[in-house]
Amino acid sequence: MTTSTRAALLVCPASGKGRAARVAGTVAARLRTAVDHLDLHVASSAEGTAAAARRAVADGVDVLVVLGGDGGAHLAVQACAGTSTALAVVPAGTGNDLATALDTTSADDVVDALRAGSRRSLDLGRVRGGPWFATVLCAGFDSAVNERANAMRWPAGPRRYDLAILAELAALRAEHLVVETEDGVVELDALLVAVGNTTSYGGGIPVCPGASTSDGLFDLTVVGAAPRRTLLRMLPTLRTGRHVDHPEVRTFRARSVRLSGPSWVAYADGERLREVPLDVECVPGALTAVCGPLSGAG
Repeated sequence: MTTSTRAALLVCPASGKGRAARVAGTVAARLRTAVDHLDLHVASSAEGTAAAARRAVADGVDVLVVLGGDGGAHLAVQACAGTSTALAVVPAGTGNDLATALDTTSADDVVDALRAGSRRSLDLGRVRGGPWFATVLCAGFDSAVNERANAMRWPAGPRRYDLAILAELAALRAEHLVVETEDGVVELDALLVAVGNTTSYGGGIPVCPGASTSDGLFDLTVVGAAPRRTLLRMLPTLRTGRHVDHPEVRTFRARSVRLSGPSWVAYADGERLREVPLDVECVPGALTAVCGPLSGAG
């Protein structure tokens, strides 16, 4: 250890269908080899996770380590943003997009980064009158899939999302979207919009492939009105980031964005926010994060 470090480990036991709970002891033991003191917090609900994160930051820990998925990381971001407490993420959820962006894809990655003192400042998005977000805010087709899947009680696992996608494709229709940035106003019929602070959401889908957490700007991806057959052909290209080359896709960069028009619900970091309209701002350097050696633009 190069410096004295006091850390807190926040365990989200339900993450990854219980994986976080199963590995918590091992992760805590590994972390204790890289810090001088480790407090342990276990929360069984979103409210408990948020409260534990706030308590840890108020207690003045140097690092708050989250063992969980993007939902737990999102709650920890609310506590760490704008403070001197650094956030680290040990991935144990289903998506883990923030951990991937930080290049901490295992407990060993976090331990190595703590020993090396590897930290950097990250931009965050902030919804006016609402929360911070670290990865991607989306609305439209993709958020509708989330809404439908969350309302379904059967089946469990990935098949729930497969069925939700099919149902939303059947009901798909474009709506009139207004995108206002510092550079002007764009109006178009659209199927979805993504506001990216990092590149990816949904477990590694690079919806905003050029996004950077250190340029003070969001990357926006807007999919315009297109027939279902066109969208079906486009969906596989989302996995490679090549969707931005499609003529129905428009991309922008902006410091602040207002989305209005459609009756869409917005999600950020995979968490439900509220219906459009909403205003979001990119806040440079709002978060200090523990990062692996490959973390950078994403």
